[in-house]
Amino acid sequence: MTKNNLNQEELKKEVVEPEVLEPEVMADNQTEVSHDPAELKRLLDEKNAEAEANNNRALRLQADYENLRRRSRQEREDLIKYGSEHLIKELLPVLDNFERALASSGDGGDKFVSGVEMIHRQFIEVLTNEGLTPVPSVGEQFDPNHHEAVMQVEDTGSPENTVVEELRKGYFLKGKIIRPAMVKVARS
Repeated sequence: MTKNNLNQEELKKEVVEPEVLEPEVMADNQTEVSHDPAELKRLLDEKNAEAEANNNRALRLQADYENLRRRSRQEREDLIKYGSEHLIKELLPVLDNFERALASSGDGGDKFVSGVEMIHRQFIEVLTNEGLTPVPSVGEQFDPNHHEAVMQVEDTGSPENTVVEELRKGYFLKGKIIRPAMVKVARS
């Protein structure tokens, strides 16, 4: 064999057979890219819908958070504003008894009566400073939000559904009704 033949045989041995390449394994979150325009549009629409859903979810969460902040602030303000409500409600029967005692004592010049009147005025002043105000009743139109009707009476001198007598005073605490007035209402 000549040297030329030998080199050709060696070259033939060295020729590498074409390597068969296997498709690369893609990560789970990747999708195979297609060159079909319809498929690309579908994928784009899916991703746009997903982005819009995420955006809507974020907006709802932000709105929920703002509502929670507003509700918490309102509850805190109400707690501060109406914190004394329970105490005031407990004191109302005492106030009622004071007023009954004063009404039954008459106009006597007794020092005891004047002392009780002074205490009553002082008590009313303290409650007023805390935001207590009486519910207007006699002569007012009956309002079920502010009055509790316990009787209806025939009264031709008053318009129908007008409060003609207050049996127990009602009170507001800083504009909120804490006890409705117990009243008699006129009917025609």
